[in-house]
Amino acid sequence: MLFVLGALNMTQLRGSDRGDHVTFMISRRHVSKAAMLAIAFVSFATVSRSSEFREALWPVVQACRVNHDLTGAAFPCLEVNVSGGADRGYVILRPPFGLEDFILAPTRKIAGVEDRSLQAADAPNYFNDAWNARGVLATKAHRPPERDEVALAINSGLKRTQDQLHIHIGCISTRVKGEIQAIAPALSETRWRRLGRPIGGLLFWARRIDQETLAGVNPFRLVSADLPDSDEMRSVTIFVAGTRSDNGSGGFILFATINDRLPGFRSPASDLLDGSCSS
Repeated sequence: MLFVLGALNMTQLRGSDRGDHVTFMISRRHVSKAAMLAIAFVSFATVSRSSEFREALWPVVQACRVNHDLTGAAFPCLEVNVSGGADRGYVILRPPFGLEDFILAPTRKIAGVEDRSLQAADAPNYFNDAWNARGVLATKAHRPPERDEVALAINSGLKRTQDQLHIHIGCISTRVKGEIQAIAPALSETRWRRLGRPIGGLLFWARRIDQETLAGVNPFRLVSADLPDSDEMRSVTIFVAGTRSDNGSGGFILFATINDRLPGFRSPASDLLDGSCSS
């Protein structure tokens, strides 16, 4: 309902010369579409905890785009960015029911990590967009989280609940942060290493990324090109954690699992995140 009211608030009103008539200059087609897509968010809130309805997120992405086109507002999302066109755009939203993390979802239909277009040289850099959106996170102390407190995660097709690509944005616990710091010195910037100890209970391959941002970095391509069995991209989980070295320079560690049907991959990587940054 609020979504529809948002559209109505942007209606242009035009009075006659005598001022005794007002004509609503609004398209019934737009209002009808806004009303239907507003229902999409309610539906998403109803079924998003169930893996039985895996297409609930995509109508919400469309609802945000329509409202943005009509009113300039992002509701029910927090942000809509289609400055480079809808084929390269994205939305930022918080899932319903008070779930703790935030997500970035593309404004074009992409099922998930297995979509080969994500590996193209000119593919949108959704990971960099998600990293740049980390300001939506708020810590318990009401301050932006430090870079080494933030991570991004994409669950595999076996663990995700929605078949629209989405990157989880959240904080990592003190325990996980400590585990990452412990393995960071042994990692290479050019080669993957299979970790001998779990991170947050999950077994990963890992490598360093020694730059302040993810500009020019395509985790989908790095996983597909270099890891064994990566031809099964639907079974790949990707986790990217921000890091800071002793000299203060920023970087990342890129983690990936392959074939999370195996023991040790019981939980999705998004379970390592806490959007409230309470820890």
